[in-house]
Amino acid sequence: MEIRLHGRGGQGGVTCAKILAAIHARLGKSVQTFGDYAGERSGAPVRAYTRVSETPITNRNKVYEPDHVLVLDNTLLGDEAVAGLAPGGTLLVDSPEEPDFFEERFGQFHVATVDATSIARKHGIGTRSLVIVNTTIAGAYARVMDIPLEVVEKTYASLGFQSNLDAAREAYEHVRLRQPGQGEGKPAPAQQAAHAEVMPLTDHRESPPTGLRTGSWRVLMPNYVQNLAPCNAWCPAGNDVIGFVQAASKEGAEAAAALLSASTPLAATCGRVCPAPCMEGCNRVEYDGSVNIRALERWISDRVTVPRAQSEDSGTAEQPRSFAIVGGGPAGLTAAYCLARAGHKVTIYETEKQLGGVLRTGIPTYRLPRDVLDREIEAIVALGVEARCGQALDAAGLAELPRQYDGVIMATGMQWLRGLRVEGSKLQGVEQGIAYLHRVNIDGGGELSGHVVVLGGGNTAMDCARSALRKGAEAVTVAYRRTRKEMPAIHEEIEEAEEEGVKLLFQRQPVSFSGESSVAAIELAEVEMGEPDESGRRRPVVTDRTETLACDAVLLALGQGADTDVLPEGWKLRDGRMYAGDEPIMVFAAGDFSTGDGTVTHAIGDGRRAADRVLQALGFEVEVFERPDRTKAVPATDIRFDHFDRAQPAAEPNAAVEERVANFDEVRGPLPDALEGHRCFSCGHCTECDNCLVYCPEGIIKRQAPNEGYLLDYSYCKGCGICAVECPRKAMEMLLP
Repeated sequence: MEIRLHGRGGQGGVTCAKILAAIHARLGKSVQTFGDYAGERSGAPVRAYTRVSETPITNRNKVYEPDHVLVLDNTLLGDEAVAGLAPGGTLLVDSPEEPDFFEERFGQFHVATVDATSIARKHGIGTRSLVIVNTTIAGAYARVMDIPLEVVEKTYASLGFQSNLDAAREAYEHVRLRQPGQGEGKPAPAQQAAHAEVMPLTDHRESPPTGLRTGSWRVLMPNYVQNLAPCNAWCPAGNDVIGFVQAASKEGAEAAAALLSASTPLAATCGRVCPAPCMEGCNRVEYDGSVNIRALERWISDRVTVPRAQSEDSGTAEQPRSFAIVGGGPAGLTAAYCLARAGHKVTIYETEKQLGGVLRTGIPTYRLPRDVLDREIEAIVALGVEARCGQALDAAGLAELPRQYDGVIMATGMQWLRGLRVEGSKLQGVEQGIAYLHRVNIDGGGELSGHVVVLGGGNTAMDCARSALRKGAEAVTVAYRRTRKEMPAIHEEIEEAEEEGVKLLFQRQPVSFSGESSVAAIELAEVEMGEPDESGRRRPVVTDRTETLACDAVLLALGQGADTDVLPEGWKLRDGRMYAGDEPIMVFAAGDFSTGDGTVTHAIGDGRRAADRVLQALGFEVEVFERPDRTKAVPATDIRFDHFDRAQPAAEPNAAVEERVANFDEVRGPLPDALEGHRCFSCGHCTECDNCLVYCPEGIIKRQAPNEGYLLDYSYCKGCGICAVECPRKAMEMLLP
């Protein structure tokens, strides 16, 4: 008769097997017992074996076809625990459940249960955190096998286990057996187990596989997972960055454009003017420089028009609704795109003569050529979007929209401009930078001469400074009240401005302007950096130390905000939705008007969110877009840098300085190909690199067809975790079975 025990290290499973052998030996049987374990830590699966026979036992193999199985930890109860157990054999489980609980799965066996853990804990066997159940469940085994209790008592006395005898007696009395007439009946009788011939050592020539399924040894099991990549987490638009980068390098522009189209209609625009927070979050920046994601987005969208219908029949929603969008900038265009792709009727109201908002009025053509912007807007309009340009809605007009449409989205941007309340601020020549850029980009004017001073440190300031140079200024100085490190402008824009001759003056605050009828000089006070303010940046503290700069014009780029004066009386914006008093109305806000984030990519993401929210409010089943949680992204510390070669980022070519300052032609050129995508670590996403397969010591990982991943034979996997450790990109994790 062969018995197999399944337990965990620390439960006394091997000792339990010895107790069973001692009980049968006291009955005059020939016995054999041993454990199957090595240096496993506490809690690791352990097997033990006992053989009982009327004749001497010569078989030295492990027990593969047991007559009876004892499971000391019910978390191990599974197919591997009962593997080889003959129908009618005994399955004794440490469990508080009745035997019938296991009938559906293990009905072919004679199931018995005893709550050995509770009994052993009651009698103080083991510790509070690790209960030792071996002597307890051995008592239950004796009852199941109809062995008299007196035999158990004498055996325990001979082994020195008298202190555990009360627990064994209680288990003997409380073990629950399947009632007569259920299952296959009584336990199988003791019998001589068949076994393979044991060869002499001299006959061994090789070590064939034993066939022993060692999967039950594991405490944790490897799983292929898809973790959040930092580029995806850092993208406010919600683009599948890692997806389109990998697609561009492996499948081409069309496949990559299909992925981009799910989240943005302005890929070619963002490929030029986005501040690229995805590149800031890229784990490659810790190694040799971030992947040039922005340039790859441009490479894709310059070859394939990204805005497209969701499917061939996307223009026929089951319940099409009508929507008005106020503002044709990036947020409004994105909201229109999302709603039109869902099959709804969309009308955009735009004050300017053309759609585009700040993309058209505020960004110079040397950064964003108008044919690029026009191409993307035309693709959005082609989805059935109606554009009513040149229509400036007042408060009364806005109030009418909720009565005319099922839903309204306000995406008017930041129309309020921060000024300066200092002496001389009303002098001629002191102008808002946004107004100046409008003259340059829309009217074709903006000629300047002499020395121009730009106040501010953001992208508007850089656009003003570089445009002023192209419009005739002999010298341009940008004065910013904080340090260079704290300038919010895109890093590349600052560098290109300096290359073109713009002088940067840091920690300077304007305190007055002077001149007769027009500005002739600006007085700047030196600034010291104090304690951090609400934004986390150090607060500028103005000193008494000043200097005066002669100048011929001053452009203010000091910041913007939402202009809520345009709202009808009684309307209040709260958490992105309009309220009339305390009642919500079907008007939602999007982009800078709602958040004030101030970037194209933020506006795109918020436009998506506003479209989802208005549909949800109308009863449509949609998942509202939310920006990814950066804290859940794969950190650089989880990337195995040693698996990757160093390679510098691919840089876009720039026109020569003397050429670019002479006109408004695009400064930055495109990448010649998408090879830059091969630098992507693919953080958190499996690329089928075969590292797991190569490093697996058991050889139980098999490659499937291309792009279908791997198969793991968990029946043999011991859970060593080497595959997960050697995964270069955190695409495998060790999880509980």
